[in-house]
Amino acid sequence: MTSFKRRTFVGMLAAGAMGLVQAPAQAEDQFINILTGGTSGVYYPLGVGLSTIYGEKIEGARTQVQSTKASVENLNLLQQGKGELAFALGDSVKLAAEGNADAGFKAPLDKLRGIAAVYPNYIQIVASKESGIKTLADLKGKSVSVGAAKSGTELNARAIFAAAGMSYDDLSKTEYLPFAESVELIKNRQLDATLQSAGLGVSSIKDLSTSVEIQMVAVPEEIVAKLGAPYISATIPSGTYTGQDADVGTVAVVNFLVTHSDVSDDLAYEMTKQLFENLPDLESAHKAAAQIKLEKAMDGMPIPLHPGAERYYKEKGIM
Repeated sequence: MTSFKRRTFVGMLAAGAMGLVQAPAQAEDQFINILTGGTSGVYYPLGVGLSTIYGEKIEGARTQVQSTKASVENLNLLQQGKGELAFALGDSVKLAAEGNADAGFKAPLDKLRGIAAVYPNYIQIVASKESGIKTLADLKGKSVSVGAAKSGTELNARAIFAAAGMSYDDLSKTEYLPFAESVELIKNRQLDATLQSAGLGVSSIKDLSTSVEIQMVAVPEEIVAKLGAPYISATIPSGTYTGQDADVGTVAVVNFLVTHSDVSDDLAYEMTKQLFENLPDLESAHKAAAQIKLEKAMDGMPIPLHPGAERYYKEKGIM
């Protein structure tokens, strides 16, 4: 082999070796870890739906769905770069950007960037019929689960209790449990009620309503008025759960999909685009996705948009 041919052959080997080394790095750049919540909530099935969509539609994407304690944990993980996309409640996102220590944020989370407003979370308070609970005031002296400690649900519970002139001290017992565990305790008569912040038809309350007689507890309009933004009035339609034979007034807060500033513009663009261009597929994962609307994608966004998401919205003419 001549010297020239030898150099060319060696160069080809080196180039091939570099290609082999670089290929995983390119795939790594398209890794999407989706941070959700408990498996019995709404975040998780929607996260699974998005994972499937992204895996099929985004070239080179490798996806993973991570079950977490939801909003607060998700936002802290994003700040640390331990996820590429997360579901979070609007009030949690606002408090994270402000660095509210009481809410679980030791300092302002300055890397958070918005992808889209998605669907509203309905604060759903449900008690066993035999507990005798019918109103918010009836929760006094009862045992109640308010969601995992410092989760988005628990922040909602604190806010509602405060607006109603109540606190956890008014309860006989306060449990800090995920949705499914709360329901199991009610079934076993070890708990009177649970407050769950989730999309309509959340599987945990559906499960409870088919196991025992339930009582949905309303959040009155005057409490909603005291809460103010980002909370809004909402209704849980009759028939949402077994045995619920009337509409129930409550309060809702919008959920957001959030990413962080270290995610590339191209990936953020694709995550936004594939979300809105595959909504029927996402709705098959959970009906809460039916409430996701492109024209409402930026409503109430409490943090800066990611430039990649902004590019998509400009293309669609809504910015």
